[in-house]
Amino acid sequence: PRRIPVWSLAYVRFWLVKTLIRANPMVLAVGSPLYVLYLRALGARIGRGATVLSRSVPVCTDLLTVGDRTVIRKDVLFGCYRARDAAIETGAVTLGRDVVVSEATVLDIGTSMGDGAQLGHASSLHRGQHVPDGEHWHGSPGQPTDADFLAVAPARCGAVRRTVHAAAQIAVALLVLAPLAVGCLDALLAKAPQLTTVLEPGPAALADWVFYADLALVTSVVFFGGIPVVLIVLAVVSRVLGRFVAPGRVYPLYGVHHAAHRTVALLTNRRFMTRLFGDSSAVVHYLRWIGYDLSAAEQTGSNFGTAVKHESPLLSSVGRGTMVADGLSLMNADYSSTSFRVTRTTVGAHNFLGNRIAYPSRGRTGDNCLLATKVMVPVHGPLRHDVGLLGSPSFEIPRSVARDSTFDALAEGDGLRRRLRAKNRHNAATMGWFLLTGWLYFFAVTLLYAGAADLYARWGVTALALANTALLPFTVLYYVLVERLVTAVHPLGPLFCSIYDVRFWRRERYWKVPAETYLQVLNGTPFKPLVWRLLGVRTGASVFDDGCSLTERTMVTLGDGCTLNAGSVVQCHSQEDGTFKSDTSRIGAGCTLGVGALVHYGTTVGDGAHLAADCFLMKGETVPDHGRWSGNPARPTAPEHGTQGDERR
Repeated sequence: PRRIPVWSLAYVRFWLVKTLIRANPMVLAVGSPLYVLYLRALGARIGRGATVLSRSVPVCTDLLTVGDRTVIRKDVLFGCYRARDAAIETGAVTLGRDVVVSEATVLDIGTSMGDGAQLGHASSLHRGQHVPDGEHWHGSPGQPTDADFLAVAPARCGAVRRTVHAAAQIAVALLVLAPLAVGCLDALLAKAPQLTTVLEPGPAALADWVFYADLALVTSVVFFGGIPVVLIVLAVVSRVLGRFVAPGRVYPLYGVHHAAHRTVALLTNRRFMTRLFGDSSAVVHYLRWIGYDLSAAEQTGSNFGTAVKHESPLLSSVGRGTMVADGLSLMNADYSSTSFRVTRTTVGAHNFLGNRIAYPSRGRTGDNCLLATKVMVPVHGPLRHDVGLLGSPSFEIPRSVARDSTFDALAEGDGLRRRLRAKNRHNAATMGWFLLTGWLYFFAVTLLYAGAADLYARWGVTALALANTALLPFTVLYYVLVERLVTAVHPLGPLFCSIYDVRFWRRERYWKVPAETYLQVLNGTPFKPLVWRLLGVRTGASVFDDGCSLTERTMVTLGDGCTLNAGSVVQCHSQEDGTFKSDTSRIGAGCTLGVGALVHYGTTVGDGAHLAADCFLMKGETVPDHGRWSGNPARPTAPEHGTQGDERR
C-alpha cells in the first residue's frame, strides 16, 4: 500500500498504468475465463473457478486476492485504490473462497471477506471492515444480516469447460468476426462508390462540393438508417435467443445457454437507444419492442429515464402507473461462480423508483411504493406496499409528503391528454436535436479521417496519428459548444414544478442532447476540471476528478483542492412521481467525495469534509467543515483511523 500525491511523477506513472490496463482489448472479455487470466497476468491472485462479472477494472491488481469459487457480480467497484486529500491511496482487497459479492457494491481499500461470506447488493465495505467466515452482510457500511444473497444452486463448470470457452472466444474473434468485418466493408465499397470516394477522396475531391454532398449522404444513410436496422435486430435477437434460456432453470456458465443469455444482455442494453427514447413517451414503446412486459403501462411521458438496463428484457415487468428515474438495473439473472438462472423481475404498480437502483428478482416490494435513490431493495421479510423505502439497509418512510403532491391534479382528467400531447411534441423535438448533433459529429469525424486518408500516401502513418490526436480536442470542443447552445436561451436554475411544465421539458433536453461519455477519457487528468469550467461549473484550483458525474454542471460549485472519486455523483435534482425539484449544490475546498458517493440537490459540503465510499448525502443536508460523514443516508461518523490525511490533522 502506498500514498501517491496527485500530479507528482509517481502519479503520472500510476495514471499511465491505469489507462493501459483499462484500455486493453482484454477488458471486453469481462465475465469470461479470459478476463480472469488477464487479471492474473497483471498480478492478481485469483483462485480456481472464480468468476468476475463487473466491468469496473481493478488497477492495483497486485493488491487483489480472490479465492476459489468466488463470484464478483456486475457493477462492483473494487479498484484497490482511492483518492483522498489530493493523493492516491492504494490498499488490498481480499476475498476468501466461496465468497459472493452482489451487484452495485463498493469494496474500499483495506477490506476483506472470509471464506463463504456474502455481501448484499447496493452495499459497501469501508476501510478496515472484515466480513468473518460464513457471515452475510449488507448495507452501507456493511453490517450483519440473515438474508441469503446466493439465490442459485451450483452447476458443473470445471477447468475443461472454461478452457474450451476461452479458446472458442479467441477463435470466433480471429476466424469469424475479423473476416466478417473485412468482407462486409469490401462488399459495401463495391456496392457504394460514394463510400470509396469518402474513404479515398484524393486532393481534388476535397475541394469539390460533390465530395461533401456524397459524404453527407453516406453518413446520413449509415447514421439514420442504422437506427431501424438496430431496432429490428434487437427485437429479433432478444426473442429468438431468449428461447434458449428457460426461466427458473439452472444452467452452467460458459455453455450455449450462457452464450445466448449474454448476447441478449449485451445487444439489448444499448445506451444510445435508451438515451434516444428515454424521458419521453417513446421509451415505453421501445422497451416493449425489445421484450419488456409493459402491457399495463399508463403513459405519463416520463415513465423511464434515459438509463435503464436489464439482464433479460423478456423477463422484465413494470406495473401500471409506475415511474422510473435514471439508473434502474433489473437484476433478473442470479449468478454463482459456476451457474446462472434467469427469473422474471416485476416492479409493482403505482411505484416511483428514484435514481441508481439495483432491483433484484427477489425484491420484496409490491404496489404503491416509493423506492428512494440508491435504496437497497430488500430480498427477505414481508412484502412491502403503500410505503416508502430509503437507505441501505432500507427502512420505511412515508409513501409521499404533501409537498410532493402539489401537482397531482395535473396528472388527471381531460387536461392530462392536452399536456401530454404538448410534452410529446417537445420531447420529439429534443430527440430530433439529439440525432442531429450526433449525425453532425459523425460527419465531422468521418471528414477528419477522410482528410487523413488523403494525406496517407505522402505522410504515411503520421497522417493517421495526427487525426487520432485531433479527435479528442475536437470532441471536447464540439460537445462543449453543443451544451452551451442548449443552455444559452434557458439557463439552468432552481426549480419546483410539474413534469408537465415546459421548464422541466427543457431540463430533459439538457440531459439528452449534450454527451458526457467523452469526459471519461479525461478522468484523473488536469484537463477534466478545465472542461468542467468550460461547461459552466464553478471550479476552484487544483481539483482532482477521477470519474465524478455532475448532472447539472452550471448548478455545481467545486472548491479549491476538491478530490472526487470514481463513481461519485453530484445530482442537483430529484423527481418524485409528477413533481420535479432542483437546486444548487456546493462542495467546499479540500473536500473528498468517496468512491460511489452521491450528493443530492440543495446540499452544502463544508471545507475539508469527507464523504465516505458509497454514501448518500440527502437533499438539503449541510456537512460542517472537516466533517466525516458516511452511510446511506449519510450521517456523521468518527474519523477514519490509520490514514496519513487524519494524522496530519
